[in-house]
Amino acid sequence: MGIPNTTIQNVLHKCLRLHVYKIQLKQEIKPDDRPKRVEFATFMLNAVDEDETFLRRICFSDEATFYVNGCVNRHNCRIWGTQQPNEIHKYVRGSPKVNVWCGLLYDRVIGPVFFSESTITGVVYLDLLEQYVFPQIETFKQDTVSRVIFMQDGAPPHFSCFVTDILNERFPDAWIGRGGPIPWPPRSSDLSPLDFFL
Repeated sequence: MGIPNTTIQNVLHKCLRLHVYKIQLKQEIKPDDRPKRVEFATFMLNAVDEDETFLRRICFSDEATFYVNGCVNRHNCRIWGTQQPNEIHKYVRGSPKVNVWCGLLYDRVIGPVFFSESTITGVVYLDLLEQYVFPQIETFKQDTVSRVIFMQDGAPPHFSCFVTDILNERFPDAWIGRGGPIPWPPRSSDLSPLDFFL
């Protein structure tokens, strides 16, 4: 219509009293999750108090799936309305997607690594760790610290027995995750700096 964006925004905000909302994806926190989250947070605070290098030694890791079929990119989408929307967006099973892994270790980013497979299994994840991640961490250990703590969330590929076995071997009593020596609380994606950094 040839109307400037600022004019439209002024009409929406000043005349119609609408506000802009950013889409946020959240996981439902179940009642049993809260004590586990508090316990983990308390452990982390105590570990930082006891060892000032503790956070510098953690390699935080996570995967993300990017759909290429037009699903909403919540970082670029805003919804105008009189109140916070409560929308449900359904994903189509089997739609084209790209899986990406990335790690954050003190002053460096490990990755990103793009998976050629459409589904990440325990075998695929183990290959990623052995061929790419562990050599990068070894370089960091030689340069900076001797003992790195590896963190992963509770995704099913991370919990396969051969993945936990190799983590127990590589990081004895020093990895964070489901079934690990330092348990990662369920449904706790918001506790990872990757969710804020990336």
